[in-house]
Amino acid sequence: MKKFAFLLAGCLPGIVAVCQQAAPVSIIPEPVQMVQNAGVFTLPSTITIEAPILPAVKPILDMLQQRLSAATGYKVLFGNEMPSAILKLSLNKTADATIGIEGYRLNVSTTNITISANQPAGLFYGVQTLMQLLPAEIESKSVVQNVKWQAPCVTITDYPKVGWRGLMFDVSRHFFTKKEVKDFIDQMSKYKYNLFHWHLTDDEGWRIEIKSYPNLTKKGAWSVAKTGYFGTFSQPLPDEPKTNGGFYTQDDIKEVIQYAKDRFINILPEVDVPGHSMAAVASYPELSCTPGADKYDVIAGESFMDWSHGAPPIALKDNTLCPANEKVYVFLDKVMTEIAGLFPFEYIHVGGDECPKNFWEQSDAIKALMQKEGLKTMEQVQSYFEKRLEKIVESKGKKFMGWDEILEGGLAPNAAVMSWRGEKGGIEAAKLKHDVVMSPTTYAYLDYMQGDEIIEPRIYATLRLKKSYEFEPLLAGVDPKYIKGGQANLWSEQLYNVRHMQYMLWPRAFAIAECVWSPKEKKDWNHFVTKVEDQFKRYDIEQVKYAPSMYDPIFTAQNTNGQLQIELATEIEGLDIYYSFDNSFPDQYYPKYTAPLTPPKDAVMMKVITYRGNKPIGRMIAMPLAEMQKRAGLKK
Repeated sequence: MKKFAFLLAGCLPGIVAVCQQAAPVSIIPEPVQMVQNAGVFTLPSTITIEAPILPAVKPILDMLQQRLSAATGYKVLFGNEMPSAILKLSLNKTADATIGIEGYRLNVSTTNITISANQPAGLFYGVQTLMQLLPAEIESKSVVQNVKWQAPCVTITDYPKVGWRGLMFDVSRHFFTKKEVKDFIDQMSKYKYNLFHWHLTDDEGWRIEIKSYPNLTKKGAWSVAKTGYFGTFSQPLPDEPKTNGGFYTQDDIKEVIQYAKDRFINILPEVDVPGHSMAAVASYPELSCTPGADKYDVIAGESFMDWSHGAPPIALKDNTLCPANEKVYVFLDKVMTEIAGLFPFEYIHVGGDECPKNFWEQSDAIKALMQKEGLKTMEQVQSYFEKRLEKIVESKGKKFMGWDEILEGGLAPNAAVMSWRGEKGGIEAAKLKHDVVMSPTTYAYLDYMQGDEIIEPRIYATLRLKKSYEFEPLLAGVDPKYIKGGQANLWSEQLYNVRHMQYMLWPRAFAIAECVWSPKEKKDWNHFVTKVEDQFKRYDIEQVKYAPSMYDPIFTAQNTNGQLQIELATEIEGLDIYYSFDNSFPDQYYPKYTAPLTPPKDAVMMKVITYRGNKPIGRMIAMPLAEMQKRAGLKK
């Protein structure tokens, strides 16, 4: 065999083996099987890598070279036949049935490291695990001095629990650039996610170039810039400039798809219809049933839905495509033609959620459609729309997927369902023998608050880290062959910048990663917390933001015989809570919380902070007692 050696940086190789005890292993997601052996492996100043030089493996080697050399300053050589290499990546000539398509075996000894897999994806995931075995400083983008570049000696056999391990990112409510999307993909790939659900259209912006309909991005991608609480903004004035937004050209889309492919991530595009379509309607009013749609603009965050009666909402402006309008199906056919031509993934997600129907109820065209087709309810009208759209999607060689509302009124014959309103929709669809992806709000909505609303940016619901860690995509009593997997969703109504996006994503996306990869019996909350803290150290070095909310106390207000009683708890073990009622800032010399508290009669503020030992670890939280009284149902 001809030898290849690509000299990325050259120096004399040297192997250093040190037999000493390593720190406990910390890997997210937890591997299926792992044995920690005695000793450590120490990286030499020239790192030699043997690997098959194949197109699918080359990006793995490029990533290894970049990450290993950036932080260590060491030289890296790789080739396809290097007998003395200290790191060997190999593809099995005979498939290893245990590890499947995405699994790997990793062995670190005091003299070398080997990673074997059936497919390149397994090598990639093995490399991600290896990176977590190295010191946190490996995340640095510049050389770090005085670090012992060692990995503990381990033997790992690892493979995923489910095949669909997804993160959804909404770039419609607030636009994120191509680079920011690539960074998102980089981060998710480190934790063995393999599906990027790209929410590309909504009321607040159409983000993908469709050459058949240029107005979708010429007009539909832009709105008036607003800051504050999304959903409460004032109505934009006619003369306010529409400077907020952006879109991806088709070349941008192709570039991101390849970028994700190099990290073994598929991209699921979502075009959300028939509701959530104001950007499309504002661009092409003829797609609406409603007179006056030609006056509509892309939503900038103002209120235009009445949720007081529950879901679906009552629309104050009609944000739907008209199921009775043949122009809609011509539009969707052309859009799906271009989407299918861009995205190689087998599915197209078509939304279908939260579709208001009050304007349909007033439409003569809809009434005529119902009479013609024998439709009795508005849910059946939407089902008619979904079934026609499924035929369009399938005509492009793709599979059809929607949110669980597409079950209402009758499910399209081959539709896959993404269950978001709890687990019920997923169970129902699986029993109907339809494929399902579980992404319930109960565990997987990462736009929800992570702690108390007194300190977190206000959202209408809370999802703490510990609850996310309870996610189980494979439900009892449901045939697992219909459960494709699970994912977490990050909606962007309140995401105004990348730093806050990161804050909302991590650490809860660590929890979901472990829930969709690791066996249920391998999950351990207390151990997971220590692993999260290890990832925090890495993120500090990498300068990625995360939420420290797991360190903050949980407040519970009770009405006890007409008196306010406050209970405090911690999400993680080993923390002490100190408090004050006198408006001063508590530390470890203040009273420690041990039992429910009744505030002094005239106190107005409670301040609390958590400590681990003698060091503060949580944020100082100021809780107005009026807020506690309100939560307890007490009047002043």
